[in-house]
Amino acid sequence: MSMYGVNAGVPKTLVRHIVAYEADRAGAGALRQVLRDILDTPVSPELLPAQGGEISQQTEQLVGPYELHDFYLYYALRYGFGPGKILRLAQAAFAGRYPEEVLLHWLRSFYRRFFAQQFKRSCLPDGPKVGSVTLSPRGDWRMPSDASAALWLAEVDELAALAAKKAQRNAKED
Repeated sequence: MSMYGVNAGVPKTLVRHIVAYEADRAGAGALRQVLRDILDTPVSPELLPAQGGEISQQTEQLVGPYELHDFYLYYALRYGFGPGKILRLAQAAFAGRYPEEVLLHWLRSFYRRFFAQQFKRSCLPDGPKVGSVTLSPRGDWRMPSDASAALWLAEVDELAALAAKKAQRNAKED
């Protein structure tokens, strides 16, 4: 573990936007090509070596779209919204990009992983607070490592059941 987590307060989706912004500012030179190549490479925080010149693991395929996780994290931490309100906001923000069942699937995954991985955040090194939300255990975020996700997962499951009933009604009407 390093002594300072310089990127601890910067979500992956923000890093991608910053790199894209700088690539656009760089003109048509070599820097732009390098930055565009970085953007074309899937984000994967694991340090697994490439196999046969190909990335061996693409984390986003396993955990879901980072833009959804960052969205869920922001509204859960910054405003303390519950799963129902976060789902409604996500439906508005990602309308036409993700159907409700996909949003629910990754919302459930988000809460399950968020609670299960708290023990890792408890031992993070110091890092800067870049935005209005941070998971630094010495800053804004206090959460026991053994906290339970049961209440949040139960609410997500209720939302999924309601969505399934709504889909069945809509199918019958068609």
